[in-house]
Amino acid sequence: MKEVLLSIIIPAYNEERAIAQVLAKVFNSLESNEISAEIIVVDDASTDNTIAEVENFIAHDKRFPLQVITSNPNKGKGFAIRKGIMAATGSYVLVQDADHEYDPREYPRLLKPVVEGMADVVYGSRFMGGEPHRILFFWHSIGNKFLTSVSNAFTNLNLSDMESGYKLFKREIIQSLHLKENRFGFEPEVTAKISRVKDIRIYEVGISYYGRTYAEGKKIHWQDGVSAIWCILKYNLFDKKTFKS
Repeated sequence: MKEVLLSIIIPAYNEERAIAQVLAKVFNSLESNEISAEIIVVDDASTDNTIAEVENFIAHDKRFPLQVITSNPNKGKGFAIRKGIMAATGSYVLVQDADHEYDPREYPRLLKPVVEGMADVVYGSRFMGGEPHRILFFWHSIGNKFLTSVSNAFTNLNLSDMESGYKLFKREIIQSLHLKENRFGFEPEVTAKISRVKDIRIYEVGISYYGRTYAEGKKIHWQDGVSAIWCILKYNLFDKKTFKS
Protein backbone atom coordinates (compact mmCIF):
# COMPACT_ATOMS: atom_id res chain seq x y z
CA MET A 1 0.00 0.00 0.00
CA LYS A 2 1.35 3.41 -0.94
CA GLU A 3 2.17 5.78 1.88
CA VAL A 4 -0.78 7.85 3.08
CA LEU A 5 -0.83 10.69 5.57
CA LEU A 6 -3.61 9.68 7.95
CA SER A 7 -4.98 11.84 10.76
CA ILE A 8 -6.24 9.59 13.56
CA ILE A 9 -8.60 11.32 15.99
CA ILE A 10 -8.94 9.67 19.40
CA PRO A 11 -11.68 11.20 21.60
CA ALA A 12 -11.05 10.26 25.21
CA TYR A 13 -12.93 10.60 28.47
CA ASN A 14 -11.70 8.82 31.61
CA GLU A 15 -9.75 6.20 29.69
CA GLU A 16 -6.69 5.93 31.93
CA ARG A 17 -6.97 2.12 31.97
CA ALA A 18 -6.96 1.75 28.19
CA ILE A 19 -5.46 4.78 26.46
CA ALA A 20 -1.75 3.83 26.58
CA GLN A 21 -2.42 0.32 25.27
CA VAL A 22 -4.64 1.68 22.50
CA LEU A 23 -1.96 4.18 21.48
CA ALA A 24 0.61 1.39 21.39
CA LYS A 25 -1.68 -0.66 19.13
CA VAL A 26 -2.20 2.37 16.88
CA PHE A 27 1.54 3.04 16.60
CA ASN A 28 2.34 -0.62 15.99
CA SER A 29 -0.24 -0.88 13.22
CA LEU A 30 0.98 2.29 11.53
CA GLU A 31 4.58 1.13 11.69
CA SER A 32 3.98 -2.42 10.50
CA ASN A 33 1.80 -1.21 7.61
CA GLU A 34 4.14 1.69 6.73
CA ILE A 35 1.41 4.30 7.03
CA SER A 36 2.51 7.90 7.56
CA ALA A 37 0.24 9.42 10.18
CA GLU A 38 -0.44 11.95 12.89
CA ILE A 39 -2.42 11.12 16.03
CA ILE A 40 -4.69 13.66 17.71
CA VAL A 41 -5.96 12.78 21.20
CA VAL A 42 -8.83 15.03 22.29
CA ASP A 43 -9.38 14.74 26.04
CA ASP A 44 -12.92 15.71 26.99
CA ALA A 45 -12.29 16.99 30.53
CA SER A 46 -11.30 13.63 31.99
CA THR A 47 -11.34 13.49 35.78
CA ASP A 48 -8.87 10.61 36.01
CA ASN A 49 -5.26 10.28 34.80
CA THR A 50 -5.99 10.02 31.07
CA ILE A 51 -3.85 13.02 30.14
CA ALA A 52 -0.98 11.86 32.35
CA GLU A 53 -1.07 8.46 30.65
CA VAL A 54 -0.94 10.10 27.22
CA GLU A 55 1.91 12.41 28.21
CA ASN A 56 3.86 9.47 29.60
CA PHE A 57 3.32 7.61 26.34
CA ILE A 58 4.56 10.59 24.32
CA ALA A 59 7.71 10.75 26.43
CA HIS A 60 8.56 7.12 25.69
CA ASP A 61 7.34 6.57 22.11
CA LYS A 62 8.15 9.11 19.41
CA ARG A 63 7.56 7.00 16.30
CA PHE A 64 4.67 9.22 15.19
CA PRO A 65 3.62 12.80 15.99
CA LEU A 66 1.00 12.85 18.74
CA GLN A 67 -0.92 16.00 19.63
CA VAL A 68 -3.07 16.39 22.75
CA ILE A 69 -6.04 18.76 22.70
CA THR A 70 -7.93 19.40 25.94
CA SER A 71 -11.57 20.36 26.35
CA ASN A 72 -13.05 21.80 29.54
CA PRO A 73 -15.80 21.41 30.64
CA ASN A 74 -16.90 18.00 29.38
CA LYS A 75 -19.05 18.39 26.26
CA GLY A 76 -19.23 14.91 24.75
CA LYS A 77 -17.70 12.59 22.17
CA GLY A 78 -19.10 14.46 19.18
CA PHE A 79 -17.55 17.73 20.36
CA ALA A 80 -14.18 16.03 20.84
CA ILE A 81 -14.34 14.52 17.36
CA ARG A 82 -15.19 17.91 15.85
CA LYS A 83 -12.21 19.50 17.57
CA GLY A 84 -9.97 16.76 16.23
CA ILE A 85 -11.35 17.12 12.71
CA MET A 86 -10.47 20.80 12.62
CA ALA A 87 -6.93 20.09 13.82
CA ALA A 88 -6.32 17.35 11.24
CA THR A 89 -3.82 17.94 8.43
CA GLY A 90 -3.69 14.49 6.82
CA SER A 91 -5.17 13.46 3.50
CA TYR A 92 -7.63 11.22 5.34
CA VAL A 93 -9.26 11.43 8.76
CA LEU A 94 -10.11 8.38 10.85
CA VAL A 95 -11.90 8.24 14.20
CA GLN A 96 -10.41 5.72 16.66
CA ASP A 97 -12.11 5.16 20.02
CA ALA A 98 -9.83 5.29 23.07
CA ASP A 99 -10.74 1.78 24.18
CA HIS A 100 -10.18 -1.75 22.90
CA GLU A 101 -13.43 -2.15 20.95
CA TYR A 102 -11.89 -1.48 17.51
CA ASP A 103 -8.68 -3.01 16.17
CA PRO A 104 -6.05 -0.64 14.68
CA ARG A 105 -4.56 -3.56 12.75
CA GLU A 106 -7.50 -3.10 10.37
CA TYR A 107 -6.39 0.35 9.15
CA PRO A 108 -5.25 -1.05 5.76
CA ARG A 109 -8.72 -2.53 5.24
CA LEU A 110 -10.34 0.89 5.86
CA LEU A 111 -7.78 2.72 3.73
CA LYS A 112 -7.85 0.41 0.72
CA PRO A 113 -11.00 1.80 -0.99
CA VAL A 114 -9.81 5.42 -0.74
CA VAL A 115 -6.18 4.70 -1.61
CA GLU A 116 -7.30 2.80 -4.71
CA GLY A 117 -9.45 5.76 -5.77
CA MET A 118 -12.83 4.05 -5.32
CA ALA A 119 -14.17 5.83 -2.22
CA ASP A 120 -14.37 9.19 -0.47
CA VAL A 121 -15.76 7.79 2.79
CA VAL A 122 -15.40 4.33 4.35
CA TYR A 123 -17.51 2.94 7.18
CA GLY A 124 -16.27 -0.05 9.15
CA SER A 125 -19.20 -2.40 9.67
CA ARG A 126 -19.52 -4.69 12.68
CA PHE A 127 -22.34 -6.56 10.95
CA MET A 128 -20.66 -7.77 7.76
CA GLY A 129 -17.74 -10.06 7.09
CA GLY A 130 -16.31 -12.93 9.07
CA GLU A 131 -14.20 -11.09 11.65
CA PRO A 132 -14.33 -11.77 15.42
CA HIS A 133 -17.16 -10.15 17.40
CA ARG A 134 -17.52 -10.27 21.15
CA ILE A 135 -21.00 -11.40 22.17
CA LEU A 136 -22.55 -8.89 24.57
CA PHE A 137 -25.87 -7.05 24.54
CA PHE A 138 -28.83 -8.26 22.46
CA TRP A 139 -30.78 -5.01 22.75
CA HIS A 140 -27.76 -2.92 21.80
CA SER A 141 -27.47 -4.96 18.62
CA ILE A 142 -31.17 -4.58 17.86
CA GLY A 143 -30.99 -0.86 18.63
CA ASN A 144 -28.00 -0.34 16.31
CA LYS A 145 -29.71 -2.14 13.46
CA PHE A 146 -32.94 -0.23 14.05
CA LEU A 147 -31.16 3.14 14.02
CA THR A 148 -29.28 2.18 10.87
CA SER A 149 -32.53 1.18 9.14
CA VAL A 150 -34.27 4.44 10.08
CA SER A 151 -31.23 6.44 8.95
CA ASN A 152 -31.09 4.54 5.66
CA ALA A 153 -34.78 5.23 5.03
CA PHE A 154 -34.06 8.98 5.07
CA THR A 155 -30.60 9.05 3.44
CA ASN A 156 -31.35 6.35 0.84
CA LEU A 157 -28.04 4.70 1.71
CA ASN A 158 -27.72 0.96 2.22
CA LEU A 159 -25.43 0.96 5.24
CA SER A 160 -25.33 -2.02 7.57
CA ASP A 161 -23.78 -0.12 10.52
CA MET A 162 -24.45 3.63 10.65
CA GLU A 163 -23.45 3.73 14.34
CA SER A 164 -19.99 2.26 13.73
CA GLY A 165 -17.14 3.97 15.58
CA TYR A 166 -14.78 3.37 12.64
CA LYS A 167 -15.36 6.00 9.96
CA LEU A 168 -12.75 7.28 7.51
CA PHE A 169 -13.17 10.46 5.44
CA LYS A 170 -11.24 12.47 2.92
CA ARG A 171 -10.12 15.43 4.99
CA GLU A 172 -11.41 18.16 2.69
CA ILE A 173 -14.88 16.59 2.75
CA ILE A 174 -15.23 16.12 6.51
CA GLN A 175 -13.77 19.57 7.24
CA SER A 176 -16.27 21.18 4.87
CA LEU A 177 -19.33 19.84 6.72
CA HIS A 178 -21.35 21.95 9.14
CA LEU A 179 -21.28 19.58 12.14
CA LYS A 180 -23.00 20.52 15.40
CA GLU A 181 -23.63 17.49 17.61
CA ASN A 182 -21.64 17.24 20.85
CA ARG A 183 -22.53 13.74 21.99
CA PHE A 184 -23.29 10.42 20.30
CA GLY A 185 -25.54 12.21 17.81
CA PHE A 186 -22.39 12.74 15.74
CA GLU A 187 -22.94 9.41 13.94
CA PRO A 188 -26.45 10.06 12.50
CA GLU A 189 -25.61 13.72 11.85
CA VAL A 190 -22.45 13.06 9.85
CA THR A 191 -24.20 10.25 7.96
CA ALA A 192 -27.10 12.52 7.00
CA LYS A 193 -24.76 15.27 5.81
CA ILE A 194 -22.33 12.97 4.01
CA SER A 195 -25.27 11.48 2.09
CA ARG A 196 -26.06 14.93 0.63
CA VAL A 197 -22.56 15.57 -0.74
CA LYS A 198 -22.78 15.57 -4.53
CA ASP A 199 -21.32 12.44 -6.16
CA ILE A 200 -20.05 11.12 -2.81
CA ARG A 201 -18.69 7.56 -2.92
CA ILE A 202 -19.33 5.68 0.33
CA TYR A 203 -18.00 2.19 0.97
CA GLU A 204 -18.32 -0.28 3.84
CA VAL A 205 -15.77 -2.87 4.92
CA GLY A 206 -16.23 -5.60 7.51
CA ILE A 207 -14.37 -5.09 10.79
CA SER A 208 -13.95 -7.00 14.03
CA TYR A 209 -15.50 -5.72 17.25
CA TYR A 210 -14.32 -6.28 20.81
CA GLY A 211 -17.12 -4.64 22.77
CA ARG A 212 -16.89 -3.59 26.41
CA THR A 213 -19.30 -4.11 29.27
CA TYR A 214 -20.35 -1.15 31.42
CA ALA A 215 -18.03 -2.42 34.16
CA GLU A 216 -15.20 -2.24 31.64
CA GLY A 217 -16.00 1.37 30.76
CA LYS A 218 -18.76 1.39 28.13
CA LYS A 219 -20.47 4.79 28.21
CA ILE A 220 -23.41 4.75 25.80
CA HIS A 221 -26.90 4.34 27.32
CA TRP A 222 -30.48 3.98 26.11
CA GLN A 223 -30.96 7.75 26.33
CA ASP A 224 -28.33 8.12 23.61
CA GLY A 225 -30.43 5.85 21.38
CA VAL A 226 -33.42 8.14 21.82
CA SER A 227 -31.21 11.12 21.03
CA ALA A 228 -29.97 9.34 17.90
CA ILE A 229 -33.54 8.93 16.63
CA TRP A 230 -34.12 12.65 17.13
CA CYS A 231 -30.86 13.45 15.30
CA ILE A 232 -31.87 11.26 12.36
CA LEU A 233 -35.14 13.19 12.06
CA LYS A 234 -33.55 16.56 12.74
CA TYR A 235 -30.75 16.39 10.18
CA ASN A 236 -32.77 14.68 7.46
CA LEU A 237 -36.01 16.67 7.76
CA PHE A 238 -35.57 19.96 9.62
CA ASP A 239 -31.93 21.06 9.62
CA LYS A 240 -30.53 20.37 6.17
CA LYS A 241 -27.58 22.74 6.24
CA THR A 242 -24.77 20.50 5.01
CA PHE A 243 -21.74 22.72 4.47
CA LYS A 244 -20.14 25.52 6.41
CA SER A 245 -20.92 28.99 5.14
